[in-house]
Amino acid sequence: MTEPETILPPDLLERIRERASAHDRENTFPAADLDELRGIGYLALLVPEALGGRGLSLAEVALLQQRLATAAPATALAINMHLVWTGVARQLSDRGIDDLRFVLEGAAAGEVFAFGISEAGNDLVLFGSDTAAEPRPDGAYAFTGTKIFTTLSPVWTQLGLHGLDTRSADGPRIVYAFVPRDEEAAGRVRIRDDWDTLGMRATQSRTTELHGAVAPPERVVRRVAPGPQPDPLVFGIFSVFELLIASVYTGIARRALDLAVLAAARKDSQNPRLRWQVADMAIAYDAMPPQIDALCRDLAHEVDHGGRWFSLLSGVKHRAVTTAKAVVDEALVVAGGSSFFARSELSRLYRDVAAGVFHPSDPESAHSAAATAWLGPLETPS
Repeated sequence: MTEPETILPPDLLERIRERASAHDRENTFPAADLDELRGIGYLALLVPEALGGRGLSLAEVALLQQRLATAAPATALAINMHLVWTGVARQLSDRGIDDLRFVLEGAAAGEVFAFGISEAGNDLVLFGSDTAAEPRPDGAYAFTGTKIFTTLSPVWTQLGLHGLDTRSADGPRIVYAFVPRDEEAAGRVRIRDDWDTLGMRATQSRTTELHGAVAPPERVVRRVAPGPQPDPLVFGIFSVFELLIASVYTGIARRALDLAVLAAARKDSQNPRLRWQVADMAIAYDAMPPQIDALCRDLAHEVDHGGRWFSLLSGVKHRAVTTAKAVVDEALVVAGGSSFFARSELSRLYRDVAAGVFHPSDPESAHSAAATAWLGPLETPS
């Protein structure tokens, strides 16, 4: 197993950490971070060596994302969305499904894949869409709608997205496809400069308007019925997304814990109250990396968790976010009043960690999945 320090050495992490505060303050995209990460093959971590990548496992990449998030959570979250697509492509490839081979080849060549799934008011997320997907005679699809939280907006070259085809002879179908950046030049993709948020500012997850944006036939990768179903592409998106999101927030928890340790050492590391607080944070944090690692390995080995998969995946994401929020809160107390200043790294972590609740699965969805797994589906009134 590749050690995270060999790919993300301390000097690189420190450069990324030094830039993070400026990107947060100025609300700018971390272009230099992306350049350095691209230079070490980070965009192709999950791409098999035979296709020009690093050939790492999802478990190894989850560890790297935790490490990157200790330096710059927003950079880690931005890169996450590209890694989700390469992770899905790798998962399908490992199962003999080559539908997303172009993603693996593109990532090795330097392409940046963005995630265009979120829509305002669409609580179904993957299982429904308010974006219209209009079929064309040549097999292409034209998408019209609005996507929110489109991370990597300034730099993506391919936008992976979904929309609803209501004209299909076999009933409504959710269409998954990739729209190239040149659709922006054609005026069919318009990216609003509207990202001015509480935290995770460097992700530049801007709103994307689609006005008949065309995905060519060879980039239309799936047509599935709306609603929950076991298609490997849909499951791949959900599983990789949840695990890599959990990794970023676990990295935030680790950095907050490290900063609390430094603060306690400066004050009085023998103080019983401080020792209890740091221990409490450490106990909470220590539970998360093994859980993420275990689920990554279960995915790789195709362990059959049956209907529990969705509760396990949404649960680990939910726990990572709530754990990170609790650890950051406690770290603020340990560090004292200096952490309340906006220039404080803990202050930035406090704002960044707040974004966790907005990523699918939200707390309601996670609890619904767990209740269904343990109690059975909710009965429909007769």
